[in-house]
Amino acid sequence: MDDAYSNDRALAEAVLANRPGAFERLVREYQGLCWHIIQRMVRNPEDARELCQDTFLRVHQCLHQYRGESALKSWIGRVAWTIALRHLQHKRIPLVETSVDDEGDTLLENIGDGFDLEAACADEETQRHLHEAIEALPPVQRSVLTLYYLDELPIPEIARITGLAGGTIKSHLFRSRLRLREALENRTGVAA
Repeated sequence: MDDAYSNDRALAEAVLANRPGAFERLVREYQGLCWHIIQRMVRNPEDARELCQDTFLRVHQCLHQYRGESALKSWIGRVAWTIALRHLQHKRIPLVETSVDDEGDTLLENIGDGFDLEAACADEETQRHLHEAIEALPPVQRSVLTLYYLDELPIPEIARITGLAGGTIKSHLFRSRLRLREALENRTGVAA
């Protein structure tokens, strides 16, 4: 982990020193993460492209604030997340489900409730239904779910990117999986 952080610090220092190709390398390395976070939040390709450019502009302007205490990936992901959130707030798009009942800590502890997303979407039609159900989730839940399952980021890393508490992330994951399970059961008639 120390090697990764020292590589991150070296890349940040190279960008700050205006070394040729350093910023381009940073963009190449993290543009996929930036696109994924923003696109999952805003779901509009034109807006996502513009917000990705804004993210790297902000990264370039604020890179001097990066202390190397976390992965550069987390720091850049956090910038992308914040820019996407502000965009959605500006457009007054609801970020999370507002009609969610709080069921206490027992929900938070049941992150592994036996629901296997991969097994649930074994056939093509079920996969299509799953993707439709994911797209129907509110932006924050959709993004947290995809960061966890598709990008395979651990909860602490998602917390660093989003600024959400670990328990809140677990709650979003649990509720998202519950909604996906219900959507799949309703569409396919088979209990997932």
